[in-house]
Amino acid sequence: MTLESSNLIGSRTSKAGANGQRDVLTRLRTDIVSSVFEPETRLKFADMTKRYDVGIGTLREALSQLASEGFVTVEAGKGFKVAPVSASELIEITDHFIAFEKRAVREAIAYGGEDWETNIVAVHHRLSLIEGLPWERRMERHSEWVERHREFHEAIVSACQGKWLFRLRSIMFDQLDRYRFVTKRAPDGLGGRKFEEHRDIMTATLDRDADLASNLIEQHIRDTSEQAIKLL
Repeated sequence: MTLESSNLIGSRTSKAGANGQRDVLTRLRTDIVSSVFEPETRLKFADMTKRYDVGIGTLREALSQLASEGFVTVEAGKGFKVAPVSASELIEITDHFIAFEKRAVREAIAYGGEDWETNIVAVHHRLSLIEGLPWERRMERHSEWVERHREFHEAIVSACQGKWLFRLRSIMFDQLDRYRFVTKRAPDGLGGRKFEEHRDIMTATLDRDADLASNLIEQHIRDTSEQAIKLL
C-alpha cells in the first residue's frame, strides 16, 4: 500500500468517525428534547451503545458535548443523566431565547429576499397541515409536528446575518423544546391558538413589519412557557 493510499483510507475513516459522532449527537439530543429520555433519567452506557449502535468512546464524546450544552449532567462516579427541569430555569431560558429571536427576526426582515419569503410560506403550509387537524390526530403526528415547528421558526429568522446570533438562538430553542413535552398533552387553549399565532407571525414577517413580528413572537413564546410552568 502506498503512502497516498494509506492517507486516503485514514482520511475516510476519520470522516466516517466524525459523521458517526455527529449522527449519535443529533439523535441523542433529539431523544432528550422530545422526552424519550425524561428529565433526570440515568443514561446507561450498556443500553445506549445498543440503541445507537456506537462504541463507548463515541457515546462518551456525544454526552460530554450535550453536558456542555446543558442537556445532560455528569456526576462523579455515577456517570451521565438527563438534566432536570424547573420553572426558574424555564423562565431564564425563555428570556434569553426571546432576546435572541427578536434580534434575529429584525435582521432577517432587513436582509431576506424572495427565496426567504417563499421558504417561509412553504414551511408554514407544511406545519398548518398538522396544526389544522383535530387534537387526537395531531398527537398521532406529534414527532412530525416537532420537526415542522422547528423548520417554521428557523425559516422566519434564516436570513439573519449574525452566525453566532443564529447559533445561540438555536441552542435556546432546543432548550425550550425540552419543556414543550409538558404541554403536548394539554390541548385546551393551545392547539387552535398556536395555529393562529403561527399564521400571524408569518404574515407580519412577510409584511416586513419588524415591530409587530417581534412582538408576536414574544407573546407566542411566553404563552407556551407560562402554560408549561403551570403544568410542571
